Amino acid sequence: MERYHAAFLVLFVGTTAFFSVLSVLNVRYGKRALEREREWVESQLGFDDLERVSAYQAVKTRTGQVQTWVTVGLILLALYSGAFGWFVEALEGLGYGPVTTGVLFFAALVVGLQTLSIPFDLYDTFVVEERFDFNEQTPRLFLKDLFLGTLIGVAITGVLAGGVLWVITAVPTYWPLAAVALYVVFSLTMLVVYPRVIAPLFNDFEPIETGELRGGVERVFDRAGFSCDGIYVMDASKRSGHSNAYFIGFGRTKRVVLFDTLVDQMSLEQIEAVLAHELAHWKRAHIWKQFGVGTVRIGVIFVVLWALLETTWLYAMFGVPEGVAYAGLAVGALWVQPLAKATRPLENKLSLAHEREADTFAAAVMGESRPLIDALCRLTSENLSNPFPHPLYATFHYTHPPIPDRIRYLNGLEGADDSKGPISDDSSPA
Repeated sequence: MERYHAAFLVLFVGTTAFFSVLSVLNVRYGKRALEREREWVESQLGFDDLERVSAYQAVKTRTGQVQTWVTVGLILLALYSGAFGWFVEALEGLGYGPVTTGVLFFAALVVGLQTLSIPFDLYDTFVVEERFDFNEQTPRLFLKDLFLGTLIGVAITGVLAGGVLWVITAVPTYWPLAAVALYVVFSLTMLVVYPRVIAPLFNDFEPIETGELRGGVERVFDRAGFSCDGIYVMDASKRSGHSNAYFIGFGRTKRVVLFDTLVDQMSLEQIEAVLAHELAHWKRAHIWKQFGVGTVRIGVIFVVLWALLETTWLYAMFGVPEGVAYAGLAVGALWVQPLAKATRPLENKLSLAHEREADTFAAAVMGESRPLIDALCRLTSENLSNPFPHPLYATFHYTHPPIPDRIRYLNGLEGADDSKGPISDDSSPA
């Protein structure tokens, strides 16, 4: 049994340590690159205080790492103190059956993790984000979000956990296949439910129907070959000064959402370029391609969990009754987590290719690259983003190419002088 504990600690703690070191390296690398490319950053990205950018990245990373290690420490304490095994035995003593008991277990897990995150979320929102002039959230809105988020998290987790535990009970030999099918149905349902039901619980979404912005939207849709519908402005400014845009849904539920902060911060031409980029993800079927890859990834994870649940040592490690599926899934997930993190570059590589396609599409729709370049620069400066991530950090964490790479690529589409990009060859990953 000792070798299983040693392997578990190496995988679980070792992987966390690796990514923590990578995060620290990323901050240091970004700070050095900002200084090295100061002239380019100030002229191209519009940063007027590089120290502020570095400080924001450093404090966000430090806060995140403290939360990560506190969580890891409490998980290990629960496992090795016997508290986890005691909790499972207490639930089993209720006699509710494997599915209901498992749902209660995972619901308690969601509430526990949410409760653990509260002090970190408070600090991040009302200290860090406030310090850098991003926070617009009131304590009342924070509590509302916390309550709704926890409630929705418990509901979603309960549905998924209940479904998976039911198929484990009903078809124990082939349950990974059934679980993948359940995942597909649930994910497709959420693509419809989230924009129509869940998102409006947190934000107001106003369709763009009149005015100059509507005219710009219509121009982009016409050039891209779309009918003009499903474009909304979200009141993100009531929580944060950060800006963004996203595409979600399919069929009649598909919509492009622009943050009101983005609308306020950008020119109409820049907004059109961002919109064209988002439309490309639907035009080029990126949503479905990534959904397919994600389904395969989930399938592999379920197969690994299936193999783990068939062992006896998985349960014996932490003193839980053999065959209690929900406990096995929870412990198994800690074993699988390193696998999931190690395979991120494969998924990210596909996303990076899709972002390149979307940038190309947006430049073609706009007739030139400059509007999108200006929009990307504005997003980077307004959000105090790190334009120069460490190459290895970007490999594991970035689903979009770093900004200097995107600018060089977009300039290259028009044969522009590459001097508009950073001077150093090592300023961003290739």
